[in-house]
Amino acid sequence: MLVKVRFGETQKYVKVAETEDGYDDFNTFLQKVIQKLDLPLESELHLTDETGTEIDADVFEELLQAGNLTVRVATDKSTVVLHDDLSYTSLESPISDNSSLSVSEDFLAVSSDSSDATVIVQTNGGRRTHAERESAKEMVRDALKAKPGGQIILDEYDKMKTLMDSTRRQLVNLLVADMVEIHGRSPPVSVRSKYALGIISLFPSLRDPYSDNGYEHFYDPQSGSGYLAWRIKTVQRNTAAQSRRSSTSTPYQDSPKRKREVLSTDKQLLGEQCHEAISFLKHSTDESAIKEKMRATSQYRQTLVQDQQCSSTVLDVFPRFLDITGLIDQDFTMMFGEEVSGRFLAKWPTFFKPRILTDCKQLTSNEHIEDLLSAQHDSEWSQCPNLPFWCGPGSALPPVCGSKEEQHPKIYIIIDHKAIPCKAQTSLAAFDELFKAHFIFSVNYHESLFNFYTFIQTTVFNIDVGSAKESPRVKELRARFLHNA
Repeated sequence: MLVKVRFGETQKYVKVAETEDGYDDFNTFLQKVIQKLDLPLESELHLTDETGTEIDADVFEELLQAGNLTVRVATDKSTVVLHDDLSYTSLESPISDNSSLSVSEDFLAVSSDSSDATVIVQTNGGRRTHAERESAKEMVRDALKAKPGGQIILDEYDKMKTLMDSTRRQLVNLLVADMVEIHGRSPPVSVRSKYALGIISLFPSLRDPYSDNGYEHFYDPQSGSGYLAWRIKTVQRNTAAQSRRSSTSTPYQDSPKRKREVLSTDKQLLGEQCHEAISFLKHSTDESAIKEKMRATSQYRQTLVQDQQCSSTVLDVFPRFLDITGLIDQDFTMMFGEEVSGRFLAKWPTFFKPRILTDCKQLTSNEHIEDLLSAQHDSEWSQCPNLPFWCGPGSALPPVCGSKEEQHPKIYIIIDHKAIPCKAQTSLAAFDELFKAHFIFSVNYHESLFNFYTFIQTTVFNIDVGSAKESPRVKELRARFLHNA
């Protein structure tokens, strides 16, 4: 099967092989695209169909089966202009090497340094007038009242001042049905955005206070993602054989692996002085002196873990992680500051935990929910997590606990098959260290826990808010928990 691939003015055909299990997987296809377009092997590709919707691994095979698939490819250095009708055109001339940001009442244009990347999105200066909000609100209200089941959604919100997950899904389904009836199976960006605006205007507690417009988890015009976009994608797959749906070719850019500077004003050792400190660390028995030298070599350690060739040696170069507690927290505090470092332990017990428990009690009951809720009545250490946590490829990180009868149970974090003792003596504090270990040792969140850790990172620690890749579900939960906070 041949897939038409468009990259700027270039158009190529990429062959997708049929296998016993179906077709080439998504990652194989991406590698073929990179080779066909003669792009650098490390290129981060962004794939969309001709409606501007992202293409991901989940829908790739279905799009192939639908036939006549055309894929638009963009990289961080590609040139794209996104119009209100979702059509794409290339710019006639490249942008200059200087990055620029220009804002007018109707358009936002952004160009990036040393590339020809430009994205132009029709907007209104990031603000909505009262008239626009009221118009969108009435549109959504009228659509719900006209649909079977719509009044139930309105009644539930009036009673609970929020919507359960199942009701939110029904809300999205009804509004997409209304949208498609009026505007067809590929509604323009302006229509999708208006419905998203109408949702948070009619249901204010669903608004995400950390995003630019508050409705990006329902529809994000920049990326073409969100609950409305996903439902439209499903409708297109189900109602037209040639419909194609989208997502991104690249994995999430995990914030823990991002290169960061140490914020601490402590003097950092360089060159020969740094090597002398490392030698001292391996032989000293003075714990206070060890912690002092570890602080002075923090920047060097971050350089080490950021180097793919050397990152696996960090515990060999700095073995004191294996016998001195508190070093993970010390490095994290130097990286982000005291206030950020203390946010999880300060916020979780008093703010997030009661809200999450309240939310759990509204879910459809099953054995897993019942187990979690009943655990709240047990002692701290009977709750010692049995769930595996991961830090790095293939490395399981269960907090290893002694029996609950022990007064001071021992807890370790396992990285590269080595046990790092935690300073913590409670499961809550142990998780705090576990989360911080991802940043200190520059390792990805495990794929199955990505959304969970991202929620902790952005919503609880407030790290990389606005720049970290978040799923609509993370934004929705934040909107729910922070409402009336």
